[in-house]
Formats: sequence, C-alpha cells, structure tokens
Amino acid sequence: MSEISDIKTEMAEVGRQARAAARVVAAASTELKNRALLAIADALESARSTLAAENQKDLDAGRARGLDDALLDRLELKPSTIDGMIEGLRQVAALPDPCGAITDLNYRPSGIQVGKMRVPLGVIGIIYESRPNVTIDAASLCLKSGNAAILRGGSESIHSNTAIAACIAEGLQRAGLPAEAVQVIKTTDRAAVGELITMPEYVDVIVPRGGKGLVERVSREARVPVIKHLDGICHVYIDAEADLDKAFNIAVNAKTHRYGVCNAMETLLIDGSVAEQILPRLADAYVAAGVELRGCERTCALVAAQPATEEDWGSEYLAPILSIRIVDGIEQAMAHIQQYSSQHTESIVTENYTRARRFLNEVDSASVMVNASTRFADGFEYGLGAEIGISTDKLHARGPVGLEGLTSQKWIVLGDGEVRV
Repeated sequence: MSEISDIKTEMAEVGRQARAAARVVAAASTELKNRALLAIADALESARSTLAAENQKDLDAGRARGLDDALLDRLELKPSTIDGMIEGLRQVAALPDPCGAITDLNYRPSGIQVGKMRVPLGVIGIIYESRPNVTIDAASLCLKSGNAAILRGGSESIHSNTAIAACIAEGLQRAGLPAEAVQVIKTTDRAAVGELITMPEYVDVIVPRGGKGLVERVSREARVPVIKHLDGICHVYIDAEADLDKAFNIAVNAKTHRYGVCNAMETLLIDGSVAEQILPRLADAYVAAGVELRGCERTCALVAAQPATEEDWGSEYLAPILSIRIVDGIEQAMAHIQQYSSQHTESIVTENYTRARRFLNEVDSASVMVNASTRFADGFEYGLGAEIGISTDKLHARGPVGLEGLTSQKWIVLGDGEVRV
C-alpha cells in the first residue's frame, strides 16, 4: 500500500472515530463535560516538566530550521503559557453550556409552540501552526460545546502537541468520555491536511489557524465549511479630540505588546491637527522598542521614518514594523481603513462621543473599539474563556469564536396533539 493510501485510510478511520465520539459528547451532561475539562487541567499541571522538555525539542529543531522570532515566540510553552492553558480550561468549565438552550419560544395560532434550540456542530477539524496552546483552546471549546475535534498541528510543534494530547486523553478517560472525542493527528505529512478538509462525511467544519498560505490553501481546497481570517491588518486612529496620554498608551501597547499576533496594530492613523504633538513622542517610544517606522510623506517630515509604499498599507507585518499615516479627519481615516483593512480589528481614540459612535457604526470589521488597544481582540479577554480562532467572515460566526460560535440552532416545535387543517 502506498504512503498516500496509508494516510487516506488513517484519516478515514480518525473521521469515523470522531463521528462516533461526537454523538457521545453531544449527549453528555454539562457536569460530565466540565469534569473532563478539569481533569485535563489537572493532567497538564502534573505534566509541566514533560511539557517543557518536549517543547524544548521543538524549539531546538525550530532554531535549527531557521524559524523566525515570531514563529519561535508562538511555539514556546513558557510557564506562563501553561498557566494560561490551565486557566483557560477552568474558565471554559465555568462558562454556561450553550447546548440545549431554547430561545424565541412562541405560541402560534394553531396552538403549537415554535422556538430554537442550540446544538453542537458535530465534528470540528482544526489546522494550526506553531502555537501548541491552541491544542488546549480547541479541545476545551469543542468539548464544552458538545463537539468532537480532530486537531492537526504543524510539524514544528509535533513533540509539544503529542505531550498535550496525552494530557487530554488522560482527562477524557478519567471523566468517562471517549478519548476519540479529541484526536491529535500524529503524522506531519501535509497530505493529512488534504484529507481532513475533504471529508464532509466525517467533518462538519474546518478552522485553519496559521499563516496566510495555510488559510488560503484550506479555503481553496476544502469541501466543508471554513471559519477563518486571512490577515490581521489592524488600525488605530488617533482623532483630533483624543486624550493624547490615552492615545500614547494605546498606540504603544497595540504595537509593542506582542508582534507576532493577528490583533497587533499594523497601521497607525493620526489626525493632522494633533500629529505634531503626539507623533514625535510615539516615534521615540517605538524606536526605543526596536520598531521600524514606515510613513507617509507628512509622517517622514515630522519623524525619522522610511517612506511607506502602497504595499505597506496592506501588509500584516507580524514583526516590529509599523506603518504611519497622517490624515485629515475621521472621513479620511475611515476611507483608509475601508481600503486596506482585513476587517479584523480597528480602534479609535477620541473623547468626541459623536465621532466614536460614527466609527462604531461605519467601520465594517469583526471588532471595532473606542479608546482601547487592538490587543483586546481575543477570546480570553472577551470573556469567552478561550477561542477557537477569529473569523472575519460575516456568516455564522464573526470575531473571536468561542462556545456559541461552535454551535448551530435547530427549530423545535412543542405540541399537544395539534394537527394541521
């Protein structure tokens, strides 16, 4: 049997097991699902040294392969990262269970009651790169929302993911749920991705988390629905009526808190009336943090920056690089965002209530903020416990996708012997 046939057979078996496990998880009580989540958290706590050792293997291999700093940052399982994984599991366990919730129940003239019930999607395939903590985020949200999960991490995190998968299997078994409810694909062969995204008989939705190339491939080749975002070209606009101390703190945090993340600011827009007051101060802070500045002609006249190109305005750097443009008012700022944004996250800094409301109403992105850093566009920060990813699509789920985003609704009818006449 050829290697391709082996992978096809292996993935079909994974799919069959996931479909069977999905039925068990969908019928599980909230208490049982929470017990599994807490058992996984305990297993992670007990396996800290193993997780660190296996992660170090991935980091060493990644450096040998020449992975850049942004990818290595995503790959590393720091003690604080493991803390976050454990806390995320406990937060998800504490969240309300969306499954079975009935809404919009109304009587019809015929005597029947018609409403909607929230139900799991079924089997969710998640394909991701670098970040091994995604394994826990995905497992926790899929379990709590009553779904089975098939997880395929990148080859660069295979040791870390395998160690985390062992903790997940231990927790599931201790709680009495099938280990197949969360399956981590062990092969690093890219052909496994091709199989996973073309198995509609076993997989109900695919969530790709990774670089643009991965997301584009999955979107192009998938035969099942995809929840995705391609880029995180996020903007902060400092308005003419901004509190400049707030603006300074927000603009610095949005760029320098972390570089290799999709909710980092990539373009800073500043109203021309306040540019001379705040831009030199910001430029000093950025240069001190090692950020390379690329600016429009007016920006370059005020601070030391490289001239920005047309390509810069549409770039997700994921690096210490920032594009800066001075604009004349909110209309020009929103026009720039409309042209170049990836519809991920945008923020306005202003004390003008009317302009803040205009920005909220007219900017068409998954998250729109007033006087806050774009770094808050995150499932944990939004109170979702964790997130499966961020969607810039407009159907089904948009923005950080948590528990509710991993469910659907079905119509339910309650009657007492009524017949249609």
